Amino acid sequence: MKVVLFCGGLGTRLKEYSETIPKPMVEIGYRPIIWHLMRYYAHFGHKEFILCLGYRGDYIKKYFLDYNECMSNNFTISKGGKNIELHTSDIEDWKITFVDTGLNANLGQRLVAVKKILAGEEIFLANYSDGLTDLNLDVYLDNFCKHDKVASFLAVQPSQSFHVISWNKDELVESIKPVGNSGLWINGGFFAFKQSIFDYIQDQEELVVEPFQRLIQKQELIAYKNQGFWACMDTFKEKTMFDEMYAKGNTPWTVWDTSR
Repeated sequence: MKVVLFCGGLGTRLKEYSETIPKPMVEIGYRPIIWHLMRYYAHFGHKEFILCLGYRGDYIKKYFLDYNECMSNNFTISKGGKNIELHTSDIEDWKITFVDTGLNANLGQRLVAVKKILAGEEIFLANYSDGLTDLNLDVYLDNFCKHDKVASFLAVQPSQSFHVISWNKDELVESIKPVGNSGLWINGGFFAFKQSIFDYIQDQEELVVEPFQRLIQKQELIAYKNQGFWACMDTFKEKTMFDEMYAKGNTPWTVWDTSR
C-alpha cells in the first residue's frame, strides 16, 4: 500500500539543522531520517511513497535525484572505477512521488493535496517523518483491519526527558516523575487510514484536531499501543541521542538489517 510522508514542516525546535535543511533530511549516520523510515516501510513490502513537500522541498528532491546507492550497499569497482557493480540495492524498486503541498500548509491540507494520487487505495499509510520504531508493521495492520475502523495511530510513551507533576489545591507537589514513567501515552505519528478519512477532513483543518474529533464521535479511531522501541527527532538533544545509538550499533529501528 502507498505511504504518505509529511515532509513540509519547518522543524523550528531543531533549528540547529532546520535553518538550512528540512527536518526529514537530518542525518542519522550517513543517511537522513526519512531514508531510515522509508527503508522501514519497504522492509514490510510498502515501497510506493508520496512525499508531501513544503519547506526546502528542493533539498529533498535533489537528494533523491542525485542518490548514490554505493553509500549504503556493498559494491565492487573495476577498470579503474569506471565500472561499479552493486552487490545489493536499497531503493531500486521504490516508487517515489514528490508533491509540493505548500509552505505553510498543515497536515490535513497536505493530505488532501495528494488525495487524487491515493485514489483507489482502500487503505494507505502516513507518517510525520520524524520518528523511528521497531514496530512489526504487519501486526499493526492486521489489528487495524480486524477492528475495521477508518483510522489508526501508534500510541507511544514519550521518550523526552520532561517530568510530569501532580499537586494539591495548596500547590504542594505530591509527585514528580519522568514522563516516560508517568503512564502517559501520546500520538507517535504512524498512521493507517481508509480512503474514507477524507470524508472527515474539512477545508483548512489540521489532521489530528477536528477530523480526529469527528472520528472519535463516530467511534472510528483506534490507537495501537507500542510495546517496543520508538523515538522521534524533535530537538537537538534527540538528534544527539540517535547519533550516539548509531555509533554504538544500537539501532533497533533497522529491522531490515539481518546482521543485527
